[in-house]
Amino acid sequence: MFLAMAKHMKWAEGFIAVDWGTTNRRAYRIDSSGACQDEFEDSNGVLSIAPTGFGDAVGQIRERLGAHPMLLAGMIGSNRGWKEAPYVPCPAGLDDLAGKLVWAGDQEAIVPGVSYVGDTRADVMRGEEVQLLGAVASKLVGPDALVCHPGTHNKWAQLGGGAIRSFRTIMTGELFSLLKDHSILSDLLTGEVEANDTFRSAARYALRNDTLPADLFAVRARVLLGQAEKKDAASYTSGLLIGTDVRIGLSQSPTDEIVVIGRPDLTRLYAAAIAEAGKAVTELGGEKCFLSGIFEIAKRMS
Repeated sequence: MFLAMAKHMKWAEGFIAVDWGTTNRRAYRIDSSGACQDEFEDSNGVLSIAPTGFGDAVGQIRERLGAHPMLLAGMIGSNRGWKEAPYVPCPAGLDDLAGKLVWAGDQEAIVPGVSYVGDTRADVMRGEEVQLLGAVASKLVGPDALVCHPGTHNKWAQLGGGAIRSFRTIMTGELFSLLKDHSILSDLLTGEVEANDTFRSAARYALRNDTLPADLFAVRARVLLGQAEKKDAASYTSGLLIGTDVRIGLSQSPTDEIVVIGRPDLTRLYAAAIAEAGKAVTELGGEKCFLSGIFEIAKRMS
């Protein structure tokens, strides 16, 4: 059924790829060579759509990008999305993802997420797996690299033989947002976060000290006692959080190849913190990696 349907739709001749997250979605019209011919982004993430409204939401995408088969990834496959696509356990590669696609309609397939269970831990990801494996497929990342994917819930993934062998999620972005909106530090965290000397100093401290809860309270005390300026508080706090994040991430692997994939404003911060740990790091754009990964999955359906 799967192969017959996939061949009938001739995916490699052109399709629509959608990276559909919790609060945003981005859709691309991909041609037979894997090149993007058109795209758009909006704020119609899965949480903004009623459970019965995904069919109409998909129709709106086709109104803008054409009547093509569709390959969807991200939170659209969660239990809050259109149709749940069960997680593929680690180790997971492109063949594993392509083999576990879930059909939500006659011409719409959803890419599953990836899960990890081991070392007394459990973890899940949706959407990042396409970027991680796409980076490997396009040879931007080595098959055994340690990859960091910043976001609200940052991922550190250890690759092995070109597959996702294990990974760990760190809630750094969400913690910063909570501190900014709902903590005693709220009035201090109004400035822009930059990878400046203040950020680097805080990251360097966090890399060497496991005292984050105390250090966060000290952000306010430093300003109150004239030891730091209010305008630097956001960068300093971010440096503490990301430095702690990086310390945890680097402890997973002795590899010399470390790659950060995602939005440039976030990869820049993580790259700066990783450099403070004395490690060389490569930054890659998430969109390019996503397009590579989703095209590789489509080719496996043809």
